[in-house]
Amino acid sequence: MRRRYKMYYSTTYPSPVGLITLACDDDGGNLVGLWLEGQKYHGDTIPEVMIEKNNMPVFTAAKKWLNNYFAGKKPAVSELPLAPIGGRFRQGVWGILCEISYGEVITYGGIAKKMAAKMNKESMSSQAVGGAVGHTPISIIIPCHRVVGSNGSLTGYSGGVRTKVKLLELEGVDMSSLFVPEKGTAL
Repeated sequence: MRRRYKMYYSTTYPSPVGLITLACDDDGGNLVGLWLEGQKYHGDTIPEVMIEKNNMPVFTAAKKWLNNYFAGKKPAVSELPLAPIGGRFRQGVWGILCEISYGEVITYGGIAKKMAAKMNKESMSSQAVGGAVGHTPISIIIPCHRVVGSNGSLTGYSGGVRTKVKLLELEGVDMSSLFVPEKGTAL
């Protein structure tokens, strides 16, 4: 019996924060990726080569969502069929990210507490959470840019700290207690 390999398709979207690559599964029903040009871990969750195919229905829906987002509207995550590829722990973290409201931020420690409660554990590593946040395969829509350090540091965004600042400002986040670190891995 021959094993059927799953196909993945991609397209691009020019945005105010740079060129975005979108990816979907082979039936075009689910968005599986959204990466900024030059983003760390770009496409790393897709197990096969992506083939460019611009006319997938989910791409049309995602581009409409992004148009609304960059126009300052607040489209809901639930408007799109998302299917990020990742293990149970990462899926749990990404689910928590989807609960962060526009104009709000959460710390890695805050997510760790929520994950610990979800998993019936006493505590959870903020570093483990940081790894899951950093590998979010559908950035912007799954708002990994809304996560900050416990001291207000705008660190840890694989799309770059300048992009993180632009996205938070677009969403109306109060930036007065947040700052860009002088050193860090995501600058």
